[in-house]
Amino acid sequence: MQVDLAGRTALVTGSTQGIGAAIAAGLARSGARVGVNGRNAGRVEEAVARLGQEVPGGRFVEAAGDVTTEEGAARLAETLSEVDILVNNLGVFGAQDPLEISDAEWRRYFEVNVLAAVRLTRTYLPGMTGRGWGRIQYIASDSAVVIPAEMIHYGMSKTALLAVGRGFAKQAAGTGVTVNSVIAGPTHTGGVRDFVYELVDRDLPWDEAQRVFMREHRPQSLLQRLIEPEEIAHMVVYLSSEQASATTGGAVRVDGGYVDSILP
Repeated sequence: MQVDLAGRTALVTGSTQGIGAAIAAGLARSGARVGVNGRNAGRVEEAVARLGQEVPGGRFVEAAGDVTTEEGAARLAETLSEVDILVNNLGVFGAQDPLEISDAEWRRYFEVNVLAAVRLTRTYLPGMTGRGWGRIQYIASDSAVVIPAEMIHYGMSKTALLAVGRGFAKQAAGTGVTVNSVIAGPTHTGGVRDFVYELVDRDLPWDEAQRVFMREHRPQSLLQRLIEPEEIAHMVVYLSSEQASATTGGAVRVDGGYVDSILP
């Protein structure tokens, strides 16, 4: 399948590393002009330089801004006034005893993982509907469906994203804009590597630590390994394409068979 996104502008939040950077690279390979976002302008500049080496000829735009605030989102909108493809990837996660999660931490997970995505959807959806074409995606998680006991607050935020995606898909009905959530399974990123070592022996070599983590903490995975960020990016690129024009309001799984159900 040839995905051609030439002439399209994309914005990927939280894209200086990990899944977000892989998504930015994948969209650029397909011809999109891609806004690379992060809170720190220096890190964004470094990421754009790195992605430029990874994707020769790729068009990347430095789009620094803290989208968890109204002011930061407004500054970002000044840099990228029109976006055809919005990928809400920004998120935080971490393990914590459920009875020790403070009110402030519950709010932080909602504001970063959910409200920032809603804010950008409000910003860019009207332009998409006015032009008669657009793609909005929310990077959710298997934790939206299989709530982990060690991070209920994170699972809550990802479940909320599924509702947000379905709701905005209805708002965009009949406009040429599709809205979907991507349910990502356990993925090999720097943050997840640290998380794995919070739960297994830090003295274990990485390959063995990963196997122990999957066996003891994610045994329902049919893939039986961590997913690579590029594998998540492939689905996002497809959902951004013309070929995915009839897929909207969905929660599309790239979870390695982790969620044990036929439907999400």
